[in-house]
Amino acid sequence: MTNLIPMSTVAESAWFKSSYSSGEGGQCVEVAAAAHTVCVRDSKVLGGPVLAVSRGAWAGFVGLAADRSA
Repeated sequence: MTNLIPMSTVAESAWFKSSYSSGEGGQCVEVAAAAHTVCVRDSKVLGGPVLAVSRGAWAGFVGLAADRSA
């Protein structure tokens, strides 16, 4: 299940980008771990919507992305 959550529910210090992201302001997302979810946001729109997915869904997505990038 996915939902949009209020931005205020995630501390600003919790957000991070992948180490593969460049510092040149490219197309990046940021993620943050919350109580039972992983939150995702656009790094260029910090006050914009936040997508929350279950930890299991996030693990499946990352596993699929890792398999496809090899």
